[in-house]
Amino acid sequence: MAKTKTILAVVADASGEVFEHPELLLAGMNGMTARAPRADELIPLPEGSRLFTLPETPPMGIDRDSGKLVTRDVLPRSWGGGPIQAVSAFLTPGFTRTLLPAADYRRKTVQLPLWSYTAVGWCVEEERFYAAAVQVDRNLQWQPDHFDDRLLDPLVRKSLKAHPNNRLLEQLARCAVDYHCFAAKNLFFRRWEAPLPSSPTCNSRCLGCISLQESDCCPASQDRLTFVPTVDELCEVAVPHLKEAENAIVSFGQGCEGDPILQADTLCASVQSMRQATSRGTINFNSNASIPDAIDRLAAAGIDSIRVSLNSAREEVYNAYYRPRGYKFADVVESVHRAKRHGLFTMLNYLVFPGVTDQRDEIEALVKLVESAGVDLIQMRNLSLDPVFYWEAMGQTGEGVGMRAMLVELKQRLPRLQFGYFNRTKETFFPPGYETDWPIV
Repeated sequence: MAKTKTILAVVADASGEVFEHPELLLAGMNGMTARAPRADELIPLPEGSRLFTLPETPPMGIDRDSGKLVTRDVLPRSWGGGPIQAVSAFLTPGFTRTLLPAADYRRKTVQLPLWSYTAVGWCVEEERFYAAAVQVDRNLQWQPDHFDDRLLDPLVRKSLKAHPNNRLLEQLARCAVDYHCFAAKNLFFRRWEAPLPSSPTCNSRCLGCISLQESDCCPASQDRLTFVPTVDELCEVAVPHLKEAENAIVSFGQGCEGDPILQADTLCASVQSMRQATSRGTINFNSNASIPDAIDRLAAAGIDSIRVSLNSAREEVYNAYYRPRGYKFADVVESVHRAKRHGLFTMLNYLVFPGVTDQRDEIEALVKLVESAGVDLIQMRNLSLDPVFYWEAMGQTGEGVGMRAMLVELKQRLPRLQFGYFNRTKETFFPPGYETDWPIV
């Protein structure tokens, strides 16, 4: 019989020092409903994850004596009695959160920055952190220890010297060095997936946009691209990578731009030129997929895969987050169908949030979309936004079935559907055993 684990709540003092709370067991939140985690919703904190505080937000937990959910502002007097604040984990890529940090969010006085917030606790028996998470991708290439800036800097300098007039390369150098974008770093390391940002404009106004925010309450993570690269600039970056890189992927649609579908003419010409130069590597298109006719043209030009971004398969929830301009949710759905009809490996960039994503209505809408279009893979991406801000903006109520329970149900109902977190090379679109490869052990 497996031994019961004691998972204590993790808190921080006023200076930000993190430690376990001696009187509180870990609680998490599904939406705005706080509860004890289920055993299968917790895993040891993945290597490469980080902890950070929720400023001036009191933590919630399960009182060890009474078993009741409580909020605590201060430590026990035997521990000094000082004020405390809630703590969150930021998961390393490849892991999807199952619960939000349990806290009294009504007490916070600022809108939290664009991070994904995950419940985290301390296992007494094992003396290590546990997080409310589940692994959804086996790819280990995106672990932080693969991105040593001491090796990166000379490669960036060499590349810029060799191509002094390429504006796109200058942009990617900034992304790699200043914003620490792993994909941009890959370009200079000449390996894996590299980015091709191409659009300074967008026809969505996403609440959690990381390159452009409409107010100062929630600063964007980076500055947006200010120009449209030429075909020559795009190919000068992409072709050597496709020809030479290990597991080569080049992807349009990055965090430092709007949406590339608005530059379809330039991108179609670029893809055609890339494919004239080499058949090697994978060309991927990340987009809101708001213009179905553009999907037809891009498929004809030679892209291999598409990743369509959405936070919900329900129109009203999608519209509340993306706030589309000049297109409708029906256009996105049509694009997903067209992509698959053209033979593209078709993925959803699914921005997930416990309590919204695992609502029964959402599950049924998602199953309908996946079945009707033949979606191949769902990337279970943690949505980075203040939990209360998102919850209220989406207008949700109640509690979902649980994120892990949702994944288990989806795999049972749709065995062909794959889960993941990253884009794939065309050689690994359908790995051996993918129909039964869940859960990841």
